[in-house]
Amino acid sequence: MSIRHGLLALLERGPRYGSQLRTEFESRTGSTWPLNVGQVYTTLSRLERDGMVVQDGEDDQGHALYSITDDGRTELRNWFETPVDRSSPPRDELAIKLAMAVGAPGVDIRAVIQSQRHHTVKAMQDYTRLKAQALADVPGNRDEVAWLLVVEQLIFQAEAEARWLDHCEARLVRLAEASVTDPEPEAHTTGRTPARTPARPRTRR
Repeated sequence: MSIRHGLLALLERGPRYGSQLRTEFESRTGSTWPLNVGQVYTTLSRLERDGMVVQDGEDDQGHALYSITDDGRTELRNWFETPVDRSSPPRDELAIKLAMAVGAPGVDIRAVIQSQRHHTVKAMQDYTRLKAQALADVPGNRDEVAWLLVVEQLIFQAEAEARWLDHCEARLVRLAEASVTDPEPEAHTTGRTPARTPARPRTRR
């Protein structure tokens, strides 16, 4: 998630102060990724250092206002026009957990999958209810439409995760069945072919 570019997008609509940016960011994303004021001001300081925003006086309540610069607009345009890089995906805790659970002693990986599936389906149901509530309100402004896009993305992610978990469980079942019908041959402890018993010497008559 790019807080940096999110703040630039909000500042393009006009000067804002820190807590105002936080409120608008959370409103636009439905508080899916909550920010604290410290994060906002730290990011604003870095943007100011990089010449993408400038302090632009104060409002009537004495809040320091920030405005986007031409360099900031260029950065924002590049962000919108450049696809999100998927060649280096972020680490996924669930994928790592299942990978490590395969063959781990004392771990029932199917139980791990079933527990995660229950959690994922519940999350998907919660997101679906949020979407239904949003649609019932008849979206009429940009923030409401933006929130719908976010919650729908969360629903699609949960659906994909549930399908992937089903796939993982089916693969494990096939693996277990294959190991029963086609067990691995027993290996010799020394890894060598046993030597032939030497012939008994002939006795002379």
